[in-house]
Amino acid sequence: MKLFLLLLLCLPGVTLAQQSASVSGFIRDAETGETRIAANVGLMNTTQGASSNRSGFYSITQIKPGTYTLVATFVGYQSYRKEITLSPGQDLRLDIDLTPSGLQLETIVVQSEADEQEKIDIGVSTLQTELIKKVPAVFEADVFRSLQLLPGVKASSDFSSGLYIRGGSPDQTLILLDKTTVYNPTHFFGFFSTFNPDAIKDIQLYKGGYPAKYGGRLGSVLTIYNKDGNRKEFTGTATVGLLASRATIEGPIKNGSWMLSMRRSTLEPVLAILRQSQDNIPKTFYFYDINGKINYDLNENNRLSLAFYTGTDYVDISFADDANAILDYGNQTVSANWSHIFSEKLFSDFTLTGSRYFSYPSATIANTAFERPNNIYDFSLKGDIEYYPDNDHKISVGFWAGLITLKLKTRFDGDETFFSRTQSPYSSFYVQDEWDISPRWKLTTGLRMSGFGQGSYLRLAPRASAEFKLTDDIQLQAAYGRYHQYLVQMMGGVISSGFNTWLTTDEGVPPAYGDQFVLGVKTTPWRGYGLDVEVYYRTMRDLFELDPFLPDPAGLDYADRFRFGEGYAYGLEIFFEKQIGRLTGFLGYTFSVTRRKFPNFNHPVGQNSQARFFPPKFDRSNDIKLVLSYTLNDRWSSSVSFNYATGQAYTMPLGRTAAIDFPTESQPVDQLVVGKVNASRLPAYHRLDIGFTRKGTFFGWAEAEWQFQLINAYSHRNVWFNNYDLEENPVEIDPVRMLPILPNVSYTLNF
Repeated sequence: MKLFLLLLLCLPGVTLAQQSASVSGFIRDAETGETRIAANVGLMNTTQGASSNRSGFYSITQIKPGTYTLVATFVGYQSYRKEITLSPGQDLRLDIDLTPSGLQLETIVVQSEADEQEKIDIGVSTLQTELIKKVPAVFEADVFRSLQLLPGVKASSDFSSGLYIRGGSPDQTLILLDKTTVYNPTHFFGFFSTFNPDAIKDIQLYKGGYPAKYGGRLGSVLTIYNKDGNRKEFTGTATVGLLASRATIEGPIKNGSWMLSMRRSTLEPVLAILRQSQDNIPKTFYFYDINGKINYDLNENNRLSLAFYTGTDYVDISFADDANAILDYGNQTVSANWSHIFSEKLFSDFTLTGSRYFSYPSATIANTAFERPNNIYDFSLKGDIEYYPDNDHKISVGFWAGLITLKLKTRFDGDETFFSRTQSPYSSFYVQDEWDISPRWKLTTGLRMSGFGQGSYLRLAPRASAEFKLTDDIQLQAAYGRYHQYLVQMMGGVISSGFNTWLTTDEGVPPAYGDQFVLGVKTTPWRGYGLDVEVYYRTMRDLFELDPFLPDPAGLDYADRFRFGEGYAYGLEIFFEKQIGRLTGFLGYTFSVTRRKFPNFNHPVGQNSQARFFPPKFDRSNDIKLVLSYTLNDRWSSSVSFNYATGQAYTMPLGRTAAIDFPTESQPVDQLVVGKVNASRLPAYHRLDIGFTRKGTFFGWAEAEWQFQLINAYSHRNVWFNNYDLEENPVEIDPVRMLPILPNVSYTLNF
């Protein structure tokens, strides 16, 4: 009897499920067949809508049978609309092809309550690859240097592509290429990143408050996806530049596509000329990247893909008659993905990943050799499942499990002086619910559980974000999250990223953790314009790094080699963007404060005093960034980039004194007298870059494009750091300056 009553209670829900309809499918580029991530889909005159996931899949469920106009939009594409009729219980499969706006003959304006404003999550920035190629760049279009133009993202110098995001160091940003971790994504001593813009489909930066799907870093997440390849026809592009040249080809296969992209440095002729007149020019220097991807559709519900990347830097330089150094480092990644659609309500994605970082620096001085090979191997399995029970909820669950191995060895004159091999399993599991409480309220809650074998640590991290649509043009947002980090990167030098090493937690070395709080307002003051304001506060606790004051760490236990500290950061970011018209671009402003503190470091004068917080070198109070692009005519366009930032923090040397330690020493030993840690500032940084682009054809066979750029147009020599002559009184300061005015020319063919 009880079972019969229960069945009666369930009948209305069953009847509703049978009567309601749904529509789902993939959103693609009409020209190439590439899937589009985060495209918006909605039914006009309703509140029902969705956005495409990382595989380009969307799903709208619980639709009342009837006739609707379905609308799909994506930045840079013509709006799509189609009238559909849904019968009771129908699950309509509708793949949508969006036409790039360049082919649009007339403007089509549509209105949909579910799609009046592009969906923008808090703390998230999306970077278009076309912007990367247009913005004036030092020698080469670069992903990381373009990201440095965004509010909240800082650069340490003109010679570094490192990402310092909202008070975090570069190792606090998780970098994923096709869901595979990349541990040292830099070329040319860190001058620019390893990511070839011609090979990239999508770039998203989670600056803070990121969801439960991601973890393993205290600060931020950068996700990069390679192109799938053109499913319609064979195409290619080739670019010749001053520093590097690159080429990409792609095309269709039966039920799929492929893509292959290559980039290599072209500095050898320049180095050969310089070696004739200057010393200390490398005998050999080159770097290269190779990206590849192949996709195959088993059927409309099952898709397979295999992506890979390999890149290497190699430098051989003699810095004296009997001294030579070789730097050989790089990354290799591979990922195999299976996407499966169980139904219009259930989507799954499983990925096998492999990542390797290697560094083989060596030096020979007076026939004495020094070597320091360093390797990281990371293999993992990831799974993500999305369930759409109704239009109000999207439930995501997933896992990430793997094994990481770190090897570090030191050899001196052929003898091994140090060897370390750390191998640790790791795993995580998350669950997340995106709940549309009402047409104006949205709440996302999640929980992530992570574990690390080295030290047997298990941690829980709650995440939550809320969004309130105050008006059709104003969104109020808030986010909170706890984050943990089990790895830390030790920097190997001022510019050489080939000496960087990673260290893990272990017994006595707990993982770092922190909390993030973010508030935001996203507005559309006029059609085609956007104004975003965000404020954030974050804590960093149990920060661990090798203690720089240990005289000799040999023989010490692992935990005794580290020092542990804490930190915090807060700031305000303003981002104003114009997306339509001949003049497009954005203006960003950031006010931020970042502080660190470690025991027995930065003590004030006096007994029993405690360490004080100090600003790290990448703390810059004010940042202003302006990026503009103007279309002059059908052939010519121009672009401008301007940066201003508060000067970098540094510790001021005040002088020196001499001391004799009796009875062990008979000669005085110089001791440097310095001021408070990073209490001084270098002069403010500012730089203007200008570029022009001319489009044409190559003898009518292919589209062609010239780029003419002027880096540091008014030749302001920003200070990198200071050298000090302590023999003089007062001390003489000799500033070491960064880039002078530099021209840059490149030529691109699209065929």
